[in-house]
Amino acid sequence: MSLSLIIIIGGVVLIVVLIIGVIVSSSSERTLVEQRLGQYLGEEASATADREAQRSAVTDWVSSRVERTSYGDKIKRDLARADLKFKVGEYFALIFFSIIAIGGLTWLIGGRNIISFLIGAVVGFFAPGFYVRQQQTRRLNRFNDQLADMLNLMVNGLRAGYSTMQAMEAVSKELPSPICDEFRRVVQEMQIGIPMETALDNLHRRIPSDDLDFVITAINVQREVGGNLSEILDTISFTIRERVKIKGEIRVLTSQVRASGTLLAMIPIFLTVILWFLNPKYLMSFMDAGLACAIGAGALVVILIGLGYFIMMRIADIEV
Repeated sequence: MSLSLIIIIGGVVLIVVLIIGVIVSSSSERTLVEQRLGQYLGEEASATADREAQRSAVTDWVSSRVERTSYGDKIKRDLARADLKFKVGEYFALIFFSIIAIGGLTWLIGGRNIISFLIGAVVGFFAPGFYVRQQQTRRLNRFNDQLADMLNLMVNGLRAGYSTMQAMEAVSKELPSPICDEFRRVVQEMQIGIPMETALDNLHRRIPSDDLDFVITAINVQREVGGNLSEILDTISFTIRERVKIKGEIRVLTSQVRASGTLLAMIPIFLTVILWFLNPKYLMSFMDAGLACAIGAGALVVILIGLGYFIMMRIADIEV
């Protein structure tokens, strides 16, 4: 084995280890300093302190320029919804390392072919975004599952004589994550003088849940026109429990359609990639008909696969 090959393999292994370390550290619990700052600072001030503690010249330069754009603001919001302690610049660095690592690995496996590197680079480009979306979905589902219990706790607190803020503080202490973390932020923002309406809007921006929108609307309307908030929240709690139950039944009934659509869409892509790494000459034989013909046929296949996947997902997407 040549020295250059050993260096390349060692570099790829180091980059993979770095990516794993960043992912593990980003999803771990907050440090003691961040917890203490969180007791007194709101979301914006805490994020500023965290940026100062983790300052890096390259990532700060990228973050300062990308966060001003709508795309950078979207990435920042997605990272916050996934509860990942990344700056925008660090996220772009993770994408870059993922492209180099996976592309280099496929380049070695695929006989040091540029097409093999491009296949790995495409996978490395989309892998961090897939992970972020997966974390968002998991966190949102956990929040929605805990929302009915949160409403019951708030209703009991209000009937016992608590104010709305005291009931939210009880939620932040009694319930598990992620709902306790989010309501702790709401309470902290209100303690430093942010109006309740603004704090709840910030909560809904972090957790884009339709059920949470009902709760926030009910609280805001009750503060403006009055009324028995405990009865309103009790009714909403019953409605949310029934919706969660119906959504679960629909998810079970449509799981076969979703699984079939995903498998049917992924099998041709995975089969083509596997054939490329096992026998690239067989796939290159399709080029005998002409490059334009091969590209056109490939584009047509991708369009038909995407169209079929979209139709099957639309069939399984039932509004409740």
